[in-house]
Amino acid sequence: MINSRTVGTQVQELQLIFHDLIAEGMVVNEAFQVAAMIEKLPPSWRDFKNYLKHKRKEMKLEDLVIRLKIEEDNKTAEKKLRGNSTIMGANIVEDVAPKNKKRKQPFGKNQEQNKKKFKGNCYNCGRL
Repeated sequence: MINSRTVGTQVQELQLIFHDLIAEGMVVNEAFQVAAMIEKLPPSWRDFKNYLKHKRKEMKLEDLVIRLKIEEDNKTAEKKLRGNSTIMGANIVEDVAPKNKKRKQPFGKNQEQNKKKFKGNCYNCGRL
């Protein structure tokens, strides 16, 4: 399968190939047909392909075709929505304080006084 053509038409072509194989007397399991169609999805469908591969329940061929049609409709609607957007690729810029301006730290006793000390009994030994 390729990205330039719709997945629906390509799925129909694969179904015709499988039908021809069955008509020639070759046994093609439905599970194999489903797995082959999933594996042949175009590269842009990678996420959906992985989603289908990891489904625990076995899927029928009809269910797969329906899911592919729904996903294709969603992808075309998303493309249209992106194309009609008035703000395409807008970037948000945030002001960040420069890192080279550092606070001046007090020296000596002032630094020790700024530390908060615990006032109360020690929970280990019980002393103040």
